[in-house]
Amino acid sequence: MSQQLLLFAEPLLREGLARLLREPPHHYRVATAPTDLEGPPQLVLWHPETSIEPSSLWREAHQLSDHWQPAPLLIVLPGGVRLSRDQLLALPAAGLIENPDHLALLEAITTLLAGGRVVDLQGTVSAAPSPPASPTLGMGQLLLISGLQQIDRDLQACRALLEDASSQLLLVLVLEGRLRELNAARTLLLWLWGPVSLAWGELPEPSATTLSTLDTAANRSSPGGADRGGGPDRSGGADRARPPTQITLARRTAEGTWTAIQQRLRERIETGLVNRSGQLMAMEGLHRERRSDLLLALLDQLELLRLRLGADQPLPAELRHHWLALQPELREQALRRMASPYVRLPQEGQLRPVAETLLRNSNLSISDPELPDPHPMLAALVLGQPLLVDGQLLAPDEPLAVLQLERLVCNWLLRNAEQVSAQVLGSCAAWPELRRYLLVPDLLATRNLERLRNQLNAQQRWNDWFERPVALYESRRLLLELQQGAILLAPCTEPRDQELRQLSFGQQLVTLALETRDAVAPQLQSLIKGLGNVLVVVLTQVLGRAIGLIGRGILQGMGRSVSRS
Repeated sequence: MSQQLLLFAEPLLREGLARLLREPPHHYRVATAPTDLEGPPQLVLWHPETSIEPSSLWREAHQLSDHWQPAPLLIVLPGGVRLSRDQLLALPAAGLIENPDHLALLEAITTLLAGGRVVDLQGTVSAAPSPPASPTLGMGQLLLISGLQQIDRDLQACRALLEDASSQLLLVLVLEGRLRELNAARTLLLWLWGPVSLAWGELPEPSATTLSTLDTAANRSSPGGADRGGGPDRSGGADRARPPTQITLARRTAEGTWTAIQQRLRERIETGLVNRSGQLMAMEGLHRERRSDLLLALLDQLELLRLRLGADQPLPAELRHHWLALQPELREQALRRMASPYVRLPQEGQLRPVAETLLRNSNLSISDPELPDPHPMLAALVLGQPLLVDGQLLAPDEPLAVLQLERLVCNWLLRNAEQVSAQVLGSCAAWPELRRYLLVPDLLATRNLERLRNQLNAQQRWNDWFERPVALYESRRLLLELQQGAILLAPCTEPRDQELRQLSFGQQLVTLALETRDAVAPQLQSLIKGLGNVLVVVLTQVLGRAIGLIGRGILQGMGRSVSRS
């Protein structure tokens, strides 16, 4: 017997959809009203009106989902819905597709009936909102806004030139260096004026592009503008650009979630990556094929480790211990696969196995301190436990949970690849024949390779002594993401008090300086404001009156002289 669907749509659209669903080869039984049902439906399909309000969309989706459980809800969105991506993903629907063709619609229905989940949202361009009345800005706010605007213009110009100069190596190196300088200037500007401006009033947002760093941080702390009660934001979140989102889960389980994440990351890795993080990365020194091999090897090793943990069935409290104990072995296996265990290269007149020599000269037991706690990711992907996302416990198959898990897996992948790549660069410095096999052609020269290693070491020392204490004190963590063929930095806010207490004395001095600055800033502002008021009084009431009396005396003297003559 064919499966039964319940369809809600406008009259004209409803007839067309019903005719499509009843045609072969599916032959679905379509009920266009609850009274036409013959038993409970296997799927509820809702096509809201184009002019529906965001609040009505949110309310109707919750009512349909609650009333027709356990039947999955498929929402076919029209174009122009005024909701952001995170607000749409928070809707209680197993399927969420926007402006699909008939093949995509039928495929989504098939996936949902098989127990899966489908999300296919089109990207939108941010609309230009009407300029609000700008409040009075303080000096810190003006410096921050004007500086970010200038840096943003220079970044766009450099990126445009970089796209046109792909064949000119020298120009590409100069532009990439300029991009790193501008990103460092942005970071310094935000550090200097961002926290101080909080004491001087709320910082207005001049544009979504100019304050992209601040906007990203705000989105991480409150995705989509949704309040904690779960309702949609009425402040016009649709004015911002909505990136395209495609998520397909064959099964709504931890296994199905991991399969979807693995497939999405594999596709991004195979298309090639460009470093847009603003930081120098050791992975940039690897040959493009070796870089992809390393990332794919780490992804496959993560799959094997996940299966191993699932087979051992450790207690939730022991999951972190097992994970950390197996990390060095995982990196070793990934390095062995990237270098190929069968390749031999000459070294000092003898053929030596590349993989074993690299493993012997590398230290892969040290973990990156910027990696977050792995327990939430492992509990969701191994044990199928809910994941805490922005104050809400979500099942691992929920779209927002899938994106958060993908973000955590991607950060783990890139940071481990960076650690392995740094060890490979160190081995290549002592093995010149290895450079042709593993590194980009620019690093064949000893000077270029040593320059890159020195820059990486200097960046690491700067991060350890300054940037990391600042990030810990501000409860901020930078996650590495893969977006549209580029490696990006995504800030997120999470408590890091335990790591803060483990800092050395020199690092704690940095946090003490920040705390002193935050404590002194309001008093300094009040002092400057008071001195300014005193200066105004002196200039207007004292000097102004004195100058007025002098001028009046001069005029009176001139008048007497004229009358006498």
